[in-house]
Amino acid sequence: MTHSDNYPSRRHFIRMLGAAGLAGMLPASLAFASGVEGRYLMVIVLRGALDGLAAVVPYHEQKLRDWRRILVPPEPGEENGALPLGTEGFALHPSLKFLHSAYGDGKLAILHAASSPYRERSHFDGQDVLESGGAAVLQSSDGWLNRALQKTPGGLEAAAVGGALPLLLRGEAHAVTWAPSTLPEPEDDTLERLMRMYEEDELLKTALQDAQALDMAAGDLEGDARGVARGRDYVPVLQAGANLAASGAAGVVVMSLSGWDTHNNQGAESGSLAGRLRQLDKGLAVMKETMGPKWERTAVLVTTEFGRTVRVNGSRGSDHGTGGAAFLLGGAVNGGRMPGDWPGLAQSALHEDRDLYPANDLRALFKGVLRDHLGVARTDLDRSIFPDSSTVAPLGGLINV
Repeated sequence: MTHSDNYPSRRHFIRMLGAAGLAGMLPASLAFASGVEGRYLMVIVLRGALDGLAAVVPYHEQKLRDWRRILVPPEPGEENGALPLGTEGFALHPSLKFLHSAYGDGKLAILHAASSPYRERSHFDGQDVLESGGAAVLQSSDGWLNRALQKTPGGLEAAAVGGALPLLLRGEAHAVTWAPSTLPEPEDDTLERLMRMYEEDELLKTALQDAQALDMAAGDLEGDARGVARGRDYVPVLQAGANLAASGAAGVVVMSLSGWDTHNNQGAESGSLAGRLRQLDKGLAVMKETMGPKWERTAVLVTTEFGRTVRVNGSRGSDHGTGGAAFLLGGAVNGGRMPGDWPGLAQSALHEDRDLYPANDLRALFKGVLRDHLGVARTDLDRSIFPDSSTVAPLGGLINV
């Protein structure tokens, strides 16, 4: 099989990346300045509701084991014990070894007991409010991150990994989505014939070039294509997202990971949730490695639609709750701390006698990152990006500026 130098095959294109890098090879519609002063933002949505009390364990709380003994890993210092976070009485799940190291290096901040303004317990509605940036369900048809892109100095290209563009990135600002094809890879001469066929049609030609370039930027991945498209295969999803940023195809990348709805047999130091946390942790380590020197200018937000119940349920799992946990990771992060308020686990402190009280607003975290990392003005944050939210102040000091 031969191919023209003007129409490189997918494999040939990938080989070229290692020598020349992708940025100079992208078509004009995908080429861009790689962020505000070369900064990168990645957002990971854990769909299904991460159990924040299992991921970030408040082992100092006397009621913790009363409420959920079979969901709590051993204490720090014990075999397979939780990983302590300083002297605050919190610890990370033992599967989160990379995140624990990042916290010790001052590159991870954790916002616990956090939630969007949503107070019901529907996945679909919770994700709608989380991604739209509004205060109520169906308040907006576009996402807060897309609106932020419209206000970012200098402009940024944005991409998502997955089968559909998430609400977070829908809106007037340009954004694309990528997922690996489940079809057989086309022959090189097929791509060449298509390029020749579209030569006189600028719109179709540009669309094909963009699709090829985005595919090259995402790179060759290990894992099931459908699993990547649906967010079930965590490591290749996060690898693809980092590839899109590191190659120069996007300065803002959104990734979705499914499977966090742990109603049944959740486990503690081992089990279904531990396996998911381990894969998340591994994927985040791969992202850091992939970004290389650009990691120092990168911030990664990890968030979820709501938390889970304080008490274990009858199926040895946890049910939909309210207050959860969010993570801010990266070389650009001023971490090693847990900002915000902690409401405690006393029965009188629980939300509706069942959930961790949402003492902290996720919008404060999002605002702080957008302002300090991407240069978005406070007035825009309060009025258009998160409408009518002037009473929610940005969390400051979490980004090295």
